[in-house]
Amino acid sequence: MPAYNAADTLERTWREVMAQEIVDLVIVVDDASHDETVAVARNLPQTLVHVHPANRGYGGNQKTCYRLALEAGADIVVMVHPDYQYTPKLIPAFAALIGNGLYPCALGSRILGGQALHGGMPLWRYVSNRFLTAAGNALMGSKLSEFHTGYRAFSRELLERLPLEENSDDFVFDNQMIAQILWAGETVAEVSCPTRYAPDASSINFGRSVKYGLGCLATAFSFRLARLGLVAPRRFRIAPAKV
Repeated sequence: MPAYNAADTLERTWREVMAQEIVDLVIVVDDASHDETVAVARNLPQTLVHVHPANRGYGGNQKTCYRLALEAGADIVVMVHPDYQYTPKLIPAFAALIGNGLYPCALGSRILGGQALHGGMPLWRYVSNRFLTAAGNALMGSKLSEFHTGYRAFSRELLERLPLEENSDDFVFDNQMIAQILWAGETVAEVSCPTRYAPDASSINFGRSVKYGLGCLATAFSFRLARLGLVAPRRFRIAPAKV
């Protein structure tokens, strides 16, 4: 759980995570919150709490999350936001897809099922989501329904291959990570995920969203140029899969 000012929803999310009865360890990385996130997290059983002394950003937080998960010996790593925007009830589905060796990565898609707007996704966010996903698919040769979900699961082997430190510490980290997975030639599974937008759910403002969108387009164009052999970003220097 990459956490920032999540004191009000962290315990509720944790309880639903643990109710799935397949999670061995919850990792909460606090990104220098200004509320009681750390105090709440430290009272939760089966939870490893790590605190950044200074804010590293959403991407920087995830880098720490994945590093700690691998150090803890995780075979399957699921990222769920502690703001309860994504239901932890899908964790068993993610674990089955990866644990059975069907896919190395699974995403929770708010677009599959066609309920994103009914679930409260703002219209401008929905339109930008669809545009950026279409652009990403066109430039990277994929067929994903959504690039921009924050609900993700990975196999240990895949995380060990990806040079995550080459990605941004900002929100575009999510998009760059998917680009790396596609560059590695891996297939990504998608699971329909209910959409929940509420006042206590985290969200970035319009200005940050514009910056994120431009970053996504830059990532997609970089991917296409790399495929054409015109650039060679360090981000796409990915270790081969183990045989």
